[in-house]
Amino acid sequence: MTSLSRSTAVRTFTAGLLALPLLAACGSSGGNGDDTITFAAVPAESSSTLESSFENVTKLLEEETGKKVEFQNASDYAAVVEGMRAGQIDAASFGPFAYVIAKDSGINIEPAAAPTNDKSKDPAYTSLAYVKKGSDVKDLKDLKGKKVCFVDAASTSGYLVPMKGLQDEGIDMDKDLEPVMSGGHDASLLSLNSGDCDVAFAHDAMLTTLEKSGQVEAGSLEPVWESDPITEDPIAVNKDSLDADTATKITTILREKANVPSMVEAGICDSEDDCVLPEEITYGYKEVSDADFDSIRDICDATQADACKNIG
Repeated sequence: MTSLSRSTAVRTFTAGLLALPLLAACGSSGGNGDDTITFAAVPAESSSTLESSFENVTKLLEEETGKKVEFQNASDYAAVVEGMRAGQIDAASFGPFAYVIAKDSGINIEPAAAPTNDKSKDPAYTSLAYVKKGSDVKDLKDLKGKKVCFVDAASTSGYLVPMKGLQDEGIDMDKDLEPVMSGGHDASLLSLNSGDCDVAFAHDAMLTTLEKSGQVEAGSLEPVWESDPITEDPIAVNKDSLDADTATKITTILREKANVPSMVEAGICDSEDDCVLPEEITYGYKEVSDADFDSIRDICDATQADACKNIG
């Protein structure tokens, strides 16, 4: 990893530590005996839309548990990990890699559910490498000497999975390219679109979102590589900050009722057409387990990424 990547990783985890006072000030913890559940998430795109995208999920949790849900828009993955460790966050939407970092570093969390657009399919997504249409980059082998936008050192589809893909193609990230950490999936693609990098990695839904919003012209960016399926972002519960009954309730609610048909039936949403879920999910959440994220651990073993060293 280049010095830029290493320094970015340090800044990422430092930012998380600095964010703790803010989380504490708003804080709550089921384990503290109050009636508030603190729910956190990291923006994949504009942070101004994050809370509203989770509004139906948090409303469901409030109605089903009888507790107030306080939403925290975290600055980055590290803020969520360290907030969980400090007992200041009770439940959170993680990236798969950030979940593994938290879990394997000793935080007592368990994944409850992850999103899917199809009830019959397991929660999964992919990482893609994008270029501007007409680029001379046709696959990962062509990235040598290029300026490449990644998302965050703790991002699964925006960093870790691409790192493994590059390694498999014999690309040395220390010597063969210039990495740039953009801080978000949307920022990665927008940087590519504006010419600030030659290639950008992001998850499979982000380009469609940017095209729909008019931030990127349809067809102007195109993928040149796609990863194998990755288990989707889990919502995990903090079993140290929550009492056992509340942790079980949240897990059951997410697995059984955090989906569009159930939310319409419960009156959370007026209709299936206007039932907003994060990242434009069209169905809802399904059960996942810790074992579903073993592929991330395998990638860490293979890449020995600096961010993976925060595990254990």
